[in-house]
Amino acid sequence: MKDILVRNNVTILGEGKQTLVFGHGFGCSQKIWKDMVPYFLKNFRVVLFDYVGSGQSDSFAYDRERYRTLHGYSQDLSEILEVLNTDSIIFVGHSVSSMIGLLTSIAKPELFKALIMIGPSARYMNDLPEYYGGFNERDIRALLKIMERNFIGWASANAADLMNAPEQPNLAKKLEETFHAEDPIIMRNFAEATFLSDHRVDLAKVTVPSLIIQCSEDSIVPIEAAHYINERIKDSVLKVMEVKGHYPQLSLPKETSMVILDYIERILV
Repeated sequence: MKDILVRNNVTILGEGKQTLVFGHGFGCSQKIWKDMVPYFLKNFRVVLFDYVGSGQSDSFAYDRERYRTLHGYSQDLSEILEVLNTDSIIFVGHSVSSMIGLLTSIAKPELFKALIMIGPSARYMNDLPEYYGGFNERDIRALLKIMERNFIGWASANAADLMNAPEQPNLAKKLEETFHAEDPIIMRNFAEATFLSDHRVDLAKVTVPSLIIQCSEDSIVPIEAAHYINERIKDSVLKVMEVKGHYPQLSLPKETSMVILDYIERILV
């Protein structure tokens, strides 16, 4: 029990009966949720964690083969939930963590009350004309090569575009610092597991209530990808926010929290 909680640097806050588990995306850690957490502490038990290889997790537990695909990260999440001995959790996943949560909910639906996905993508690579994920294969191969050569340089050059909040330049700097804190080799591998993933076939297997939160303009996930997920997860809800960028939990933490709380209120009735 202790080993897994330490391995994934699990943090438990709040005393509510309903458990919310927040999963961070690529290049980040549980700190990415810092500005949103206060909106949930009064009424929820909040669980934060770092995937192995990210944040303050046990880096010695990182295994290249296990984390070659998103299923390895899903195993992390499954083990955390088993140790916490809780059921009917509401999982809030950002970016790639959305698919990690989705895979875990398919494997163990009895542990999930709902699935909330912020900026999710079932496949980042285009499969035209049937599917538009936003990147062609050449784009992704070039991205991985750049990250392999100079992850820190990539982070510095792209943080502002990923944040897309020119009126709040401090947020781009904050995101850049978040990337810089991560292990560049592990992050390059995590990027490969993320950008080469294809979980379109898994969408129809989801059986828990699902909310998709999408920003109006996102350089990582086009609106078409959000609609694709919405159309293929039964009874899912799509909420498009006016905010731009891939990190609404940083640029609009209160508004993003209110969208989540409104959805939770409706499903818990």
